[in-house]
Order: sequence, then C-alpha cells, then structure tokens
Amino acid sequence: MNETRRDRDTEGRARNARPRDGLGRPLPYGTPGVERQPEGIVRTPLETLREAQRLLDAGMPFHAHEVFEDAWKSGPQSERELWRGLAQMAVGLTHAARGNTAGGARLLRRGAGAISPYAGAVPHGITIDGLAEWARELAGRVETGRTVDAGAEAPRLLG
Repeated sequence: MNETRRDRDTEGRARNARPRDGLGRPLPYGTPGVERQPEGIVRTPLETLREAQRLLDAGMPFHAHEVFEDAWKSGPQSERELWRGLAQMAVGLTHAARGNTAGGARLLRRGAGAISPYAGAVPHGITIDGLAEWARELAGRVETGRTVDAGAEAPRLLG
C-alpha cells in the first residue's frame, strides 16, 4: 500500500486492509492473519448466536463482536440494545485479552447493563442473567490487572 493513501473498499469508503490476528489487532501488510468476518451479513438470531459462539470458543471475541454488530444493525429495533450489549461484552473480552484491563472491565459492565432489561424473557434462548453475571464477574477479575485468555473465558450464550 502507498503510505500516503488510505485503504478503500469497493465503494470507496476508508477500510483498513491490513491483516488482523485473532484478537483483531492489525498486523503488518503481507503477514498472514486470520480471516476477517464479512460485514453486513443478515443472519437469523440463532445463526448469529451459533457463529458468535464458535468465534468466542476459538478465542476470537473481536470477530464475534462483528457478528453481533451485524445483528444489531439488521435486527428489529426492539432487540437493538440486546445485540449491542452482546457486542460490547465481546469487545470487553477482546480488550481484557489484549491487556487493556480498564477498558475491558468497563465494556464488560456496559454490555451487562445493556442486556439486563431482557432478563427473564430468555430472548432467542440467551441466558441473560447468567451472561450478565459472567461479564460482571470477569470485569472484577480483569480490574485486578490480570490479562485473560479469551478462549478460556468464553461465555456460554445459550443455556
């Protein structure tokens, strides 16, 4: 890439084309990275949850965040905060695994707060109470300065 020009996608929007690692960190051009999640995919809620769980279990919460973001942008308005909260928790886990403990804890708690209004309804089979408890508990551990292993700390999204 020409260092004075920004990467662009096919529509001409600025889009970084550098490869990324499993935690979404940019790598030098030409370095092998993990395959990026395609953007703008409309999935059913169950497809979203299964794909996000697969990525979380693989230690790739940054990529799971992108799956949740697609659901957040394409889903019904009534579920917007649910998907946004799940995306925030995935990014919180990403930051915690990268060593950004303050940002990780903050995003984990923000995500837990965003999904809490859905408690008791079990939307799409998501165990809201357990997931919010996981995020708050992990945030407390992360605040002690401990970097976490994203795959080992992956939450269970469904029952």
